[in-house]
Parts: sequence; structure tokens; C-alpha cells
Amino acid sequence: MKTFIVNALLVITALLTVMPLVWMISASLMPTGEATLFPPRFLPSAPTIAHYRELFTRMNFGRSFTNSMIIAAAITLFSLFLNSMAGYAFAKLRFSGRDKLFNLLVAALVIPTQVGMLPLFLILKSVHLVNSYWGVIFPSMATIFGIFLIRQFMLSIPDDLLDAARIDGAGEFRIYWSIVMPLARPVLVTLAIFMFMSAWNDFMWPLIVLTDSARYTLPVAVANLVGEHVQDTELMMASSVLTVLPVLILFLALQRHYIAGIMVGSVKG
Repeated sequence: MKTFIVNALLVITALLTVMPLVWMISASLMPTGEATLFPPRFLPSAPTIAHYRELFTRMNFGRSFTNSMIIAAAITLFSLFLNSMAGYAFAKLRFSGRDKLFNLLVAALVIPTQVGMLPLFLILKSVHLVNSYWGVIFPSMATIFGIFLIRQFMLSIPDDLLDAARIDGAGEFRIYWSIVMPLARPVLVTLAIFMFMSAWNDFMWPLIVLTDSARYTLPVAVANLVGEHVQDTELMMASSVLTVLPVLILFLALQRHYIAGIMVGSVKG
């Protein structure tokens, strides 16, 4: 009986969690005005993709989708490379002030992101990166959270394995690339999911840096759409589906690796 009650509560909670997402997809396929009827409909009477067609043809959402994909992919790839190198250095290389520098980085986590936006914007303006993809990408190429996550995992890699590679004549970059990176695959996938979702859903920084509508990311484009078509519920739901669907597919595709990375971190900790 206890098992049945627990499973029933889990199923009910899962349905309540998924229901808004399912209705969002359903409403995006409804004819104009049907999503606001009372009593509300859960399924469209005549499914249509007219709202998606309007987003990609008249409102140029395809460009915003491409912009988000380019920025999120670039941030993810750069962050994996740079954060893993920094995490490897803090975990396995011995140099003066290593621990103090790492403690300083961890302490900086308590500083709100908004505090650094103005000086960061002024720096990017001085190097002429405002209103460009690189202006959005550069600040997220390396993060304290990413360095901390990778470093904590790499502490669990045996030093004897790396010392054996050094005795065989392997350089530090060869050790990092050929030995450490394959072992760190679970935590790298975890970081990749975090970084892609963060970059894809980021609204504030692209809004500040990008001034040309042709370079807008999806969250910024959706925010502009709200002001013009706030009464068109079906169109708004279609734009929301386009924003949510890629990160949902990514998470479902990589959830096994993500859970493995979380479990490895918990066991090693």
C-alpha cells in the first residue's frame, strides 16, 4: 500500500508538471481565438500549423532561431574547452598561489551577475564588440561554476595514472586531451547541458548587447512579440514552443549521461 501511494503521488505530480507543456503545444496548433474560449479547450478542434508558418515567414523567427543556435553552440563548445583546461590546472598542476586563486574564484560566486554587467558592457564597447555575436559569447566562454565543477571531478582522477604518462614522455596537453578528457566525459556532458540551456534561455545579456533586430536571440524576439501580439495567444504559444523544444530535446537525448555525471560527482564527493 505504501508503494502504491508513493507511485500514485509521483504519477500525479508528473502529470501536473507536464500538463502546462502539453497544453502549450496543443494551443499552438489551435485556430486563432480558440485558446481563449470558455470553457477552455485542451485539444485543438482543427489542428493547424499556420502560427508556426507566420513566425517563420512574416516575423522572421527563423533568423532568431539560428542566432540562438549559433550563440548557444559556440558558448557550449568554448566553455567545455576552457573550463576543462582550467579545471585540470587547478586539480592536477602544482603552481604558486593555486589554492588561493581558486578560493578567490569560488568567493566570486556570491557576487550577483547584474553587478558586473555595466563594467562588462563598457569593456565590450571599448573593443567594438557591442551588437555582435562575440559580445554575447565572450562573457560566457569560461565560468566559475564550470571551472569548479570540472575541478572537483578531476580531483578524483588518480595522480599515479598521470605520473605514468609523464614518465612515458607525454606532455601536459597530451595528458589532458588523451587521458583526462575521456575520463571526464560524464561531467563534461553535464556541463554542456547546463551551458547550452543557460545560453539558450538567456534574455538579459543579449537584450543589453544586441541592438540590431537581425541578431536577436529567441528570448529577445519572443519578448518583442509580446508587445505586438499579446492578444494572439496561439501565436505566443507557438513562439514559446520554439523556445522550449530544443533544450527539452537536448536534455532527453543526454539525460542518461547527465544523470551519470551527477551520480559520479556525488559518489566521488
